[in-house]
Parts: sequence; structure tokens; C-alpha cells
Amino acid sequence: MRTQYALRNSKLNHYKNLQPDGSRTSDYVFALPPEQIAQAPVERRDTSRLMVVRRETGQIEHRTFRDIVDLIPTGDTIVVNTTRVIRARLLGTRDSGAPAEVFLLKPLGDDKYEALVHPGGKLKPGRRVHVSPDLEVEILELTERRTRIVRLQTPLPVEVAIELYGRVPLPPYIRRSEEAADADRYQTVYAEESGSVAAPTAGLHFTPGLLEALAARKVNRADVVLHVGAGTFKPVEVEDPAEHVMHAESYVLPAPAAATLNRTRAKGRKIWAVGTTSVRTLETSVRPDGMFEERWGDTRMFIRPPYEFRAVDRLLTNFHLPRSTLLMLVAAFAGYDLTMRAYREAIENGYRFYSYGDAMAII
Repeated sequence: MRTQYALRNSKLNHYKNLQPDGSRTSDYVFALPPEQIAQAPVERRDTSRLMVVRRETGQIEHRTFRDIVDLIPTGDTIVVNTTRVIRARLLGTRDSGAPAEVFLLKPLGDDKYEALVHPGGKLKPGRRVHVSPDLEVEILELTERRTRIVRLQTPLPVEVAIELYGRVPLPPYIRRSEEAADADRYQTVYAEESGSVAAPTAGLHFTPGLLEALAARKVNRADVVLHVGAGTFKPVEVEDPAEHVMHAESYVLPAPAAATLNRTRAKGRKIWAVGTTSVRTLETSVRPDGMFEERWGDTRMFIRPPYEFRAVDRLLTNFHLPRSTLLMLVAAFAGYDLTMRAYREAIENGYRFYSYGDAMAII
């Protein structure tokens, strides 16, 4: 047994020695003081801090998010994800009166959803969760992924019942109960199509006034949709990221957005992706010739070093979790060394991290 253990360690060390920095999951570990995990948003969306990272020079600047108006030139295009976060947490009781939770993941049609449940051992097919007099959840099936297929039973339209009785699905690192303000602040100001269980957080910094200021400067806007799933919080647990099974998320690149992006390309201007969800939508949709057309479907695209970007020229993003696919995407765009240097500088300068935290512009 000891010999087998030593051999396994020897192979792992050999693998590590052969791989360049940024190709191993352990390369994306960093120590973050707990007080820098943002527990609430700043008072005004556009007063978040903005770190500007310049890829060509490696220069790092510290600014405020409203400065983005001065950073994006006339004729460039910002791409925003207009998904809307649903109130996916349904809290209720089992038949025994004991508490239970159903976390909706994905609509399946006919009032059915894929969901996570708690306590999992108690909520077997045939059991019910009583959320309110107007909403019950019936457990139908156990999936191979250990999730559940559930049916929402309500005299109301299902979307209305979810909005009335569901809770905002705050991320697990926000260690407080939902507050009234979260219904607004954990949603972008341009959110339209319901379907996400987590916010596309880079967009949380925009205000209507900031969008109007960009439009006045003739900065174009293209709207896409990618419904963010709970898998966005799942860390990469294998040392070789290539072995990680990426979660699927549905996306739409509408025809008007494709036309705007093609005009941007034709004029030699730049495409700014607002958030990693916009990046994944664009990189999934771009044609081999670098142009765009209407597309929709599911994407499992896992962008990590090395990766050649064909659709995105600039990136606005938040600061992400260690060992996350989102951090690896950022490293693929900015370069591993520059990304981790920027993260170290953000920690040293007291930036706020994760969903309600500060932002980074990689240009």
C-alpha cells in the first residue's frame, strides 16, 4: 500500500513539474481575508471600485466603476447578459412539520423543474413540501446527478407563485439572511428574461444613468442571454482541469445582437464582454471567420489557459472564487501571471470580492 501511495505521489509531482503555471487547479488557490468577501452591495451600484488591468503593459490602475464611461471608446460595443434571477429558494415544511428547502435549478416544462432539495434523505419521490396554501412541491424523481425532478402545484401561474413565495438565491458565501433590498440589488438593471439562479455579477455595477452616458458617447450595446446555473459556484476538484465536468447553461445570441457585433467587427472596433457569462455566450456562438449569427442552445464551454479568444476583445468582470472555472477564464484572457498579480494587489488594497464585490476591467 505504501509503495502504491508513493508511486501515485510521484506521478502527481511529475505531472506538476511538466505543466506550466496556470494549467493546474492548485495554481488558482489564494488566501482571502473573510472580511473582504462582500456581504452586501455598496450604496450606489456605480461607486464600486474598478481595477483596470492593461494586458500589453501589465499596468494596474485603481479607479471607480463610473469611470468605465471614459474607458470605453466611441464605436465599441458592450455585450450584456439580460437574464433575470428567479426567486429559486422555496422554503417550506414536510408532512411531519419539519423544515425543508427546494432550490429550483432549471424549468423542464409542464410545471416541472430540476431542483436540489434539503434534507435529501427525507425528500424521496412521492413526498411533498408545503411552501404556502397556494404552493406545494411534489417530488417526482431522483436523477443520476442526485438532483430531483419536482412539480410545482399551484392555482396561480407558476412564475407568479415563484415570485410570491420564493426567496432570492443568495450565494453560499453571503452569510446572512435575505433582505428586502436583495430583490433589487441581486439583479441587473437591464434584467429581462427569467431563468437564472445566480446573478451575472459584473452587470450589477451598471445604473440606468451609466448606460445612458455610454449611449450618449455612441457606445453600442448588444443583449444576449445566458441563464446562470448553480454549477457556477462549483469548484474544480481535480488537479487537471481537463478532467472537470463542466455544467451546461442555456444561451441565446439574438439576431439583432449578432448584427451589432458584425457591424462592430466591420468597423474595426472592440467588443467588451460584461461578465464571464457574456464571454461564454460569444465564444460559443462566434463563427470560424470571426463573425456572428443568431444562435441558441446549451453550452458547456470551459475556457481556461491556453485559449485563443475569437469573439471578445475586452472583459469586465468581478473577483472570483479560488479553484473556480470563472477565475480560470479570466486567466485565459489576461494571462495567468498578470491575473494572479492583480488578485494579490486587490487583496492588498482591500477590494471587495465575489457577487456584491468590486470589478475589474481587462483591456
